[in-house]
Amino acid sequence: MDIVAWILSALAAVAFIGAGAMKLTAPRAKLLENPQMGWAGDFSETQVKAIGGIEVLGGIGVTLPWLLDIAPVLTPIAAVGLALTMIGATVVHARRGENASLPVTGLLFVLAAAVAIIRFAQL
Repeated sequence: MDIVAWILSALAAVAFIGAGAMKLTAPRAKLLENPQMGWAGDFSETQVKAIGGIEVLGGIGVTLPWLLDIAPVLTPIAAVGLALTMIGATVVHARRGENASLPVTGLLFVLAAAVAIIRFAQL
C-alpha cells in the first residue's frame, strides 16, 4: 500500500505544484487568455495568487513531511486541504457552467482524498 500512496502523492504533488505555480507566476490578465481559466475573472489578483499558494503548499505538503519523517501527520492534513480546495473549485466551475472542468476537479479531489485516507491509515 505504501507504493500506491507514494505514486498518488507524487501525482498530486506534480499536479498541484504545477497548477499553483502557474497561478502564482502568471499575471491574472494572462491567465484570463486561457479559456480554462475564465474563473479567474471572478477573483482578484490577490485571491488568484492565494489559491496558487495554497496549491503549491499543499503539493509540497503531500510529500515532504512524510518523506522526511518530520511531522508526517501534516501529509494527510495537506491532502484534506487540497481535497477541500477541489470542492471549492468544483462549485465555482459548476456555477459558471464550465462543465468541461468538472471531471478534472473531480479527479484531483479523488486523488487528494485517496492520499489523505491512505496516509491517515498509515499513521
